[in-house]
Amino acid sequence: QVHLVESGGGMVQAGDSLRLSCAASGRTFSSYAMGWFRQAPGKERSFVARITQSGGRTDYADSVKGRFTISRDNAKNTVYLQMNNLKFEDTAIYYCAADTAYGGSYTYEYLYWGQGTQVTVSS
Repeated sequence: QVHLVESGGGMVQAGDSLRLSCAASGRTFSSYAMGWFRQAPGKERSFVARITQSGGRTDYADSVKGRFTISRDNAKNTVYLQMNNLKFEDTAIYYCAADTAYGGSYTYEYLYWGQGTQVTVSS
């Protein structure tokens, strides 16, 4: 089992940048594929980005491609989401998630979830 804690959210203006962090407990962090999802008010939770166990492969939602970068530091048990050129529509609660297998773009593929961190972008 792994416990996930997100941090780094906040209120910014359109065009600004933020870096989210997700710290994981446990000694097997490197065995988990990690994902970032977000949920805006009144909407379902949606895929943002994912990264494989080694960090060798990443995938992004079309809406964030070219602006967001997911990365991980297995020595620090942490996954990051660098968000640049933020837009009003990026406003949401951002969640990190862990999966022992592939870790795709659907919420049901992930076993463990953090509590979320709020990102608010003003236009």
